[in-house]
Amino acid sequence: MAQLRIALAQVNPTVGDLEGNVRLVVESARGAAEEGAHLVVLPEMIVTGYPVEDLALRDSFVSASVRATRALAADLDAEGLGGLPVVVGFLSRREGPGERYGQPSGAPQNAVAVLYRGRVELTSAKHHLPNYGVFDEYRNFVPGDTLPVVRVRGVDVALAVCEDLWQDGGPVTAARAARVGLLVALNGSPYERHKDDVRLELCSRRARETGAALAYVNMVGGQDELVFEGDSLVVDAEGELVARAPQFEENLLVADLELAEAAHTREGAGDGEVVDGLRIVRRTLSSEPVPAYEPRTNTVTPRPDPLSDVGEVYRALVTGLRDYVAKNGFASVVLGISGGIDSALAATIAVDAVGAERVHGILMPSNYSSGHSVADAEDLAERQGFAARTVPIAPVVEAFEQATAGADAALSGLASENLQARVRGTLLMALSNQEGHLVLATGNKSEAATGYSTLYGDSVGGFAPIKDCWKTLVWELSVWRNAEAAREGLTPPIPENSISKPPSAELSPDQLDADSLPDYVLLDSVLDAYVGTDRGEAELVFAGYDPELVRRVIRLVDRAEYKRRQSAPGTKISSRNLSRDRRLPITNRWTV
Repeated sequence: MAQLRIALAQVNPTVGDLEGNVRLVVESARGAAEEGAHLVVLPEMIVTGYPVEDLALRDSFVSASVRATRALAADLDAEGLGGLPVVVGFLSRREGPGERYGQPSGAPQNAVAVLYRGRVELTSAKHHLPNYGVFDEYRNFVPGDTLPVVRVRGVDVALAVCEDLWQDGGPVTAARAARVGLLVALNGSPYERHKDDVRLELCSRRARETGAALAYVNMVGGQDELVFEGDSLVVDAEGELVARAPQFEENLLVADLELAEAAHTREGAGDGEVVDGLRIVRRTLSSEPVPAYEPRTNTVTPRPDPLSDVGEVYRALVTGLRDYVAKNGFASVVLGISGGIDSALAATIAVDAVGAERVHGILMPSNYSSGHSVADAEDLAERQGFAARTVPIAPVVEAFEQATAGADAALSGLASENLQARVRGTLLMALSNQEGHLVLATGNKSEAATGYSTLYGDSVGGFAPIKDCWKTLVWELSVWRNAEAAREGLTPPIPENSISKPPSAELSPDQLDADSLPDYVLLDSVLDAYVGTDRGEAELVFAGYDPELVRRVIRLVDRAEYKRRQSAPGTKISSRNLSRDRRLPITNRWTV
């Protein structure tokens, strides 16, 4: 057996910021060298950030990524770090034949590079390209056809990229045939509820299949609607957890491993072998094993208690909003606060993400706003210390109604209700323009699914923090956040009345959500089945749901597609959100 100290750099890149991302690599390599690491690995496409989407189709961007990666190798050497092998993900292009029919123009590739002694020693590209959910990699990349194996301190290390680990065959099969001692996977794996358990089980299974230890490095931070949780980890050849990084924070995970020594002693032995459609490409960086040393105790960051599920979701929402604000250059956020649970949770997430001094709440009471709603909104702002001001909308609504009144009657019913919401949206956007705030839309997933929102009204915003949260989850998150504050001896941030009172848009006298929507527990259950798993009417009825309820919910969801197309982006936390994961035609007569 040979010893090897590996460092997994769990960092937060920004798409397109090649200079800043390269700095992250250099800083990580420096930290790894100080820790005495023999190999340092960074996430998938760290040089460019991830996902780059159609930027991959711009030749100038691909060329800049290739140049930056080559320059990075030289920079590491100039910094005295050339003797430490550094593995990075970057955007490259396929060498060889020209364009092929049905493949992206320019043949871009989601690639990995091994940087050593000032040079790019070896490159390879992702073999399995995901084309489901949020991924469109067949649109953006061409697949790789090699398995890179580098010898580091007498240990053969195979390199794979994200989906290569999730799919059977290909790189995993080839790594086993190559008899490597360590399989390293570079990842840009977005957060979803419960994914950390699935990830660990996957890594354990792949390690056993490969017969080698496995190191999994993932990025952290928000990128548009996606959020990455980190959760980098190492398992041994039996699949037992050896080391694990924290979630939702940057971290350099360093682990001491005992690994199988390289099977081939002759230089170049096994190079060029083809296994499961992949050609094994070997490079020797250093063949002599590390002199025996006393290993350190590896770190396994414990997962939180039963709060883990809801607590993870909350941290994902905070991370997503924090990075959207920071990476897009906003100094502050503004949102309407009504005293209801949705705006209360959105405001709380905002305060936790960017600080109370950068959050601005606007109370916009109408003639139908209850006294307790105004009091709850004021209480929310006072508890959390963010600025709040009141802009009554009744005079503005009245002016609109007078301007739009016909010969016979003024606006009434739904038209009047929507007008109130649109006045609020217009006021928020005006303040955004005047003061430079990012407007936060406060709608939840249940509302977005059923169309229970006003286009250009309460759906207005540049980012929607709870867009992917069912209404029932909104309550769970609010209760959890208050409980966490109480556990820490702090004032719960959300007024209890905002959590416990029946939800209402308060756009007409004594209005309640229950007047026009089913009970949210039942509604969310049907929505999760219809939206989350694509079960149709017959399947839902067979599962025990009332046929009339099913037809009603399906009708609401399908008719609201045009609204969702115009909605703000928001942090994805479920396995199927209402935008990138679910793409349906607006003009559509299929209803079963």
